Amino acid sequence: MSETQASGTQPAVATANETLTVVDNRTGKQYEVPITDGTVRAMDFRQIKTGDEDFGLMTYDPAFTNTASCRSAITFIDGDKGILEYRGYPIEQLAEKATFLEVAYLLIFGELPTQPQLDEWTHAITTHTFVHENVKSFVEGFRYDAHPMGMLQASVAALSTFYPEAKDIKDEQTRYEQIVRLIAKMPTLAAFAYRHAKGMPYVYPDNDLNYAENFLSMLFKIAELKYEADPRIAKALDVLLILHADHEQNCSTSAVRSVGSSQVDPYSATAAGIGALFGPLHGGANQAVLEMLQEIGTVENVPAYIESVKAGDKKLMGFGHRVYKNFDPRAKIIKKAVDDVFEVTGVSPLLEIAQELERIALEDDYFVSRKLYPNVDFYSGLIYEALGLPVEMFTVLFAIGRTPGWIAQWLEMVQDKEQKIARPRQIYTGDRTRDYVAIDQRG
Repeated sequence: MSETQASGTQPAVATANETLTVVDNRTGKQYEVPITDGTVRAMDFRQIKTGDEDFGLMTYDPAFTNTASCRSAITFIDGDKGILEYRGYPIEQLAEKATFLEVAYLLIFGELPTQPQLDEWTHAITTHTFVHENVKSFVEGFRYDAHPMGMLQASVAALSTFYPEAKDIKDEQTRYEQIVRLIAKMPTLAAFAYRHAKGMPYVYPDNDLNYAENFLSMLFKIAELKYEADPRIAKALDVLLILHADHEQNCSTSAVRSVGSSQVDPYSATAAGIGALFGPLHGGANQAVLEMLQEIGTVENVPAYIESVKAGDKKLMGFGHRVYKNFDPRAKIIKKAVDDVFEVTGVSPLLEIAQELERIALEDDYFVSRKLYPNVDFYSGLIYEALGLPVEMFTVLFAIGRTPGWIAQWLEMVQDKEQKIARPRQIYTGDRTRDYVAIDQRG
């Protein structure tokens, strides 16, 4: 299967009038810096020097809040308008009409598949869900209370030792094989981590089930001959995976690209993404929402909690977003999935608290003026809890959904001729030219 259609990231050319005039007041010199796609190249500022010994001007941008590290044709976000598109397709249409594997194909190959392409893709994923028996032994080596994200990160990294050919990242067929394996085996490794923590025997994949159904089977099958997931639960899970599939250059995606820029195998790069997602500021937000709702306890306590947030004593988890300044389009979609899940499982008492919290926050000028609207994490934790999953597994499900996005971003990076090994600059602030002092003379 060809990957060439996914590499549509050719640099644009600036026109004559699209330049920035910079005057260096230190020297009086004037410079013309090209503007392309609303950006200037940081290296263009290196020509601005005070003399031959000067290294040249650098840009300083902690957390890369205003620095573009790549050109990408995968995901478009307009945070002010609440728009999220995968390859130009609105997330609302994909969540309603597509399957997760269809969206994964779209992200990686750039176009929605035809029916024969989707059949071939689905078959390839389905027949690669099994892992080597030694991987099972590897998972069994963890303590019973090991965090499933740590187990997932380690086991994904370990896959590079089972497929040493994966290091040949310049071969298109080899890349394709690793892409299939990663998407196929991620739910298996995640389910093994869950069952290990429960002290339950591992459940092998069932090739008769679709992607979401198979994952639910590996999680929850006990003694039945055939696990049958409620179609509403399976659909809700599929939608959740779609909503998490990619989100532009976030922390974990940047980690995948940065580590991948060393030309390491995709398993190691993906493991880096899992490590970044493990952090509470990234993938742990839905867990924080659930803990907040449990802390509030009852609907009657919501107003008091709102006041404590406004006083700065508490945090309102699941509201606001680094990118979205209007609303998170994924949050609207996920509310429908919540209703579908609770039709099956029964309504969680935390749902009423969440709904009241949302109602008050959306009417209160304090939150409206600060553009604090519910994000995707506000309701996703309620779904995971309704499925019977412990909070430690919430970020694991996030990782399964994000895997196609990580891979698509990695693939785009390795095919981008402008990309080099990541090597940010620094502004050195430490001491210089100090003389060594013998240990008996140190004060």
